[in-house]
Amino acid sequence: MPPHTRELLIAAAVELLDTGGPESVTLREVGHRAGVSHNAPYKHFANKEALLASVAAAELTKLGEALTTLREAAPPEGEALRSALRKYVAWALGYPARYQLVYGVWSAHFEDLAAAAESGRGALLAMVEAAQRAGQLPAGGTERVTALLQAVIHGAVDLTLGGHLAIGGKGDTDADGLVDDLLHYLRVVSERDSSHKTADSGR
Repeated sequence: MPPHTRELLIAAAVELLDTGGPESVTLREVGHRAGVSHNAPYKHFANKEALLASVAAAELTKLGEALTTLREAAPPEGEALRSALRKYVAWALGYPARYQLVYGVWSAHFEDLAAAAESGRGALLAMVEAAQRAGQLPAGGTERVTALLQAVIHGAVDLTLGGHLAIGGKGDTDADGLVDDLLHYLRVVSERDSSHKTADSGR
């Protein structure tokens, strides 16, 4: 079955976004690239921001599905989380315009974007919670631990994109190295807390 017009328009918008950033995405050019009439985009999207919000929603949906697939594959929880964070880093560095779009500022509320963001975050929270239960991350405050992970990963991505992080250069590591460092330090904290609890219970 051929793709629906809306899907064609979103795919065309993604191509323009990747090559020229948000400025290159216009409803007219998207319609032209998708091979539809110049009026077709306006039947599916109220304006350019609505189109970009659908692009962002599609990206978040794919990321959330990738997280769920990794979690359901059931490797050791720490490795599942490491794989997920590395996959996220690869996406952000491979498609910086999409990454910046997803985490940009929106002037209006878009239901599809909000739903995709909530679903993706739910998948990440579930993965973090599983890693906590496995003793790979400190217990308690899953939301806060997740926010810490996101903050460090986003910082690593932004530093890399800005040319401020490189093996043998600034920071003497890359974004994947910081993922490994962060998970290592959090695991050390988790193991220390666990040993303290065991010691206290034996008194």
